[in-house]
Amino acid sequence: MQASRVEVNVFHCSAAISACEKAHKWQLAVGVLQMMSDTRVAADKICCNAAISACAKGGQWQLALCLLSQMPEMNMAPSEVSCNAAISACERGGQWQLALRILSQMPDLSVMPGTISFSAAISACEKGCQWQPALALLRQMPEVNVSYDRICYDAAISACEKGGEWQMALCLLHQMPEMRLTPNEVSYSSAISACEKVGRWQLALKLLSNMPDMKATPDKISYSAAISACEKGGQWQMALSLLSSMPDIRMMPDERSYSAAVSACAKGGEWQVALSLLRSMPDLRVTPTPCYNAAISACERAGQWQMALRLLSSMPDVKVIPNEISYNAAISACEKGGQWELALGLLSSMPDMKMIPDTISYSGVISACEQGGRWQLALSLLSFMPEIRVSPNDISYSASISACSKGHQWNVALSVLDRMPSLNLLASLPCFSSAILACVACNRWCDALRLLDEMLRAGVEPDANTFATVLTECEQRGLRSTEIGLALQLR
Repeated sequence: MQASRVEVNVFHCSAAISACEKAHKWQLAVGVLQMMSDTRVAADKICCNAAISACAKGGQWQLALCLLSQMPEMNMAPSEVSCNAAISACERGGQWQLALRILSQMPDLSVMPGTISFSAAISACEKGCQWQPALALLRQMPEVNVSYDRICYDAAISACEKGGEWQMALCLLHQMPEMRLTPNEVSYSSAISACEKVGRWQLALKLLSNMPDMKATPDKISYSAAISACEKGGQWQMALSLLSSMPDIRMMPDERSYSAAVSACAKGGEWQVALSLLRSMPDLRVTPTPCYNAAISACERAGQWQMALRLLSSMPDVKVIPNEISYNAAISACEKGGQWELALGLLSSMPDMKMIPDTISYSGVISACEQGGRWQLALSLLSFMPEIRVSPNDISYSASISACSKGHQWNVALSVLDRMPSLNLLASLPCFSSAILACVACNRWCDALRLLDEMLRAGVEPDANTFATVLTECEQRGLRSTEIGLALQLR
């Protein structure tokens, strides 16, 4: 326009910035605003508000706040629209504290927050997993004569869901009709997810079945959350029933639906059904990594290590990328199948696949070595973990101690056990039990009794097998008084 000698005015610039905002081109929007300053075209609130909104949509919360703070310098008082856009920018940027600060400062700017202001602030709290501030804002709204809307309730329910407050989530859902608000798919999905997280599968199914009565159409998110609730509750048949009913209402299952159903079968020991689901997925153009991981875990639980490895190796063929969870599940399958060499091979191949083995990976291989009687290799892996910044846990140590026990290395077992406090690890029942067994196997009955005493003083309750082992040792050595004392403790 300048090249054709048409005078650029604020209306042209306002229209251009608004167009950039709608097209999610925040750089262009800010560029036009800067150009206005360079050409001495005075910006108005509409320009600034559109630029702030463009920055919000582009995830540029710092720039949005900068523009908001510059408005008084441009002889413009921020409006409710300006503040709302800035709060939305903070919400999208995960800055819930700043969102609350802007909301609280609005009256100082002679701007009264409205429903949109509160909804954006509650949404910011929801994204920050701050359910208590979200509920505080919701309670504050009637105190300042601000009307509720469905968005603020949906955000509050979602905040409670993320915070594990399923009772509060349900309470808010049931309050909505009293506030003349009709719950929709978003409202119900968040409430179902809240029930899913705590394994309340019956409530999740009840909410799903109630949705049509409230004229809310269940969607993929609702169904997936309900299937996941059944998975957590060990209800694999119900999970499959929900999955199979989705096409009847013209809804195709997605990644989350199938993953939850496969996981439900895995937990229920139905590995064949899990594999059947996995095979049916390519026909539906759904082959996500979590589904394969769940199927590998199903094989692992059922002791089908060959099938677990077959699934892992087939993933690249169907353009599914394995991750650490895939490998850890396969390692665990090998460990349960007594295949320590294969488990070690999987661990060694992870870096080549651009994956970093974690504590679970190493603990699984150490356990495999323990079962295979490879105590030296188990200890080598345990010692190597800190060198690559992987922290051993009590499972890593108990497996290593058990490996030493099976290898009749009582002194090494005790050395490993003694090392745990320096790493701020509390010895667990398996750690003490394995060390005691090692001492008994090598005729170190004094050390076995000392360990039992340490175990009790550490507040670790021995199991029946550990007590029986020590009692038998006392009986064989004629330690009658010690045997009686232990028997009384067992009672």
